[in-house]
Amino acid sequence: MKATRYLTHIAVSGVALAIAGCSVMSGAPEGPMWEQDKEYHLTILHTNDHHGRFWQNSKGEYGMAARKTLIDNIREEVALEDGNTLLLSGGDINTGVPESDLQDAEPDFRGMNMLKYDAMALGNHEFDNPISVLKQQQEWAGFPFLSANILDKATGKPLFDAYKIFQVEDLRVAVVGFTTDDTVRIGNPEYLEGLEIKSPIEVAKTLIPELRKKADIVIAATHMGHYANGNYGGNAPGDVTLARSVPGIDIIVGGHSQNPLFEPDVQNGTLILQAYEWGKYVGRLDFTYKNGEIVAPDYRLIPVNLKKKVKQADGTKKRVFIEKEIPENAEMLEMLTPFQEKGQAELNVKIGYATADLVGERKVVRSNETNLGNLIATAMMDKVGADIGIMNSGGIRDNMEAGDITYKSVLKVQPFGNAISYVDLTAEELKDYLSVVAAKQQGSGAFAQFAGVALTLKDGRATEIQVNGAPLDEGKTYRIAINSYVATGGDGYPKVTDHPNYVNSGYVDADVLVEYFQSNSPVDVAAFAPSGAVKR
Repeated sequence: MKATRYLTHIAVSGVALAIAGCSVMSGAPEGPMWEQDKEYHLTILHTNDHHGRFWQNSKGEYGMAARKTLIDNIREEVALEDGNTLLLSGGDINTGVPESDLQDAEPDFRGMNMLKYDAMALGNHEFDNPISVLKQQQEWAGFPFLSANILDKATGKPLFDAYKIFQVEDLRVAVVGFTTDDTVRIGNPEYLEGLEIKSPIEVAKTLIPELRKKADIVIAATHMGHYANGNYGGNAPGDVTLARSVPGIDIIVGGHSQNPLFEPDVQNGTLILQAYEWGKYVGRLDFTYKNGEIVAPDYRLIPVNLKKKVKQADGTKKRVFIEKEIPENAEMLEMLTPFQEKGQAELNVKIGYATADLVGERKVVRSNETNLGNLIATAMMDKVGADIGIMNSGGIRDNMEAGDITYKSVLKVQPFGNAISYVDLTAEELKDYLSVVAAKQQGSGAFAQFAGVALTLKDGRATEIQVNGAPLDEGKTYRIAINSYVATGGDGYPKVTDHPNYVNSGYVDADVLVEYFQSNSPVDVAAFAPSGAVKR
């Protein structure tokens, strides 16, 4: 793997050199233009599932300012070695943290413009806002938004571009976008009106052969998800299925499932890449193109100021950088700071009203069913159309007083930025899951708050289960809403992230609670009073 240097003295000229080799072609003649036996060096950089993380977190991890330093220096390095770079995104820039959401992700897209992204796949969360907002975002970004399978019903044409062809020296590189057809199921119907979302695989079967006539290299920027060995379960088919179903795609730069691929998944001759989420990593693929083939691919995920806990000599643990610290780019910080400050100020804006106090105090919520626990579980359940909502009490960090509710008060209750996830379970699987979760010890952060279910825990097993007032049906499948922390096995909950029906919705828990208050205020707190539906 190549080491990354942090150069500063030739940043402007280095970036200019790298970009000069890549231009967008409106059309392309058929037949190769490259020279026989000549080696062309290309570096593909990529991120995905940004979800509003334009600013570094409280631990100083990731953020677009450090990302710019990293990418600028990679471009310099590549240019000095007579190579070229393309920077791509697997989509889902929207919906993550209030500072971004309140401003329609303007800082994020303006930041991507400064980073000089070449193209981006449309993600399902790009449709969390009206189309007018999405088009404004494209103007802020200044680079192509791509999706070949999302069409405007009125014209029958793609809402944005299906693909772009970039001229890289003598090479023509086609970048085509595909968006998960689950967008129909998990997107906001109001904002999808007037759109037709086709199967990306069926569209690709027709489009990829056409692109192979026009381009030397075909890259699919997708927001479809990576599911190991094509086991996509209850999700729409993802990148593995696309690669297996459609020959001719050289590289897939993916997103949506938010999992890191530390080495490419090679399927049907296609290199599948994904860089986790939130800009935690930048993916880097270096390769040589010679005589019509990609040779010597070299890939790594580069952590952007990620840290790990290391035990010290005195027995304490300290967070240290996984790799060398990446300085934040001053120009990017200058652009982003007003957005961060404005977002912080707007956190004090009223978003709803509660008719009585909501109890989230640690010593209470970790041992007893509370109205706030019931409310949060209900909000999660409603957001993803689940039958049952389950919330670990350790994720509830404060009370909410009666009266006006602000963004800030919500973030004090749910400060961790976990995503709402869900999984569809058979009745038997649900029994097993509830048996484990309902048995979590009182007084611990694992103690569960529930919505939509009643049960009796007897001899370590969940019995007399009722879902929304109806007895458990052995022939049905039930959806449970949980946060991404417990989905991965946090607090000793059963790990479900590897279940074929698992979905990370991308919706942040605090944002979901905010939306619930906005849609249901004044919130009648009495409706969430403890009912003793779960008997332990």
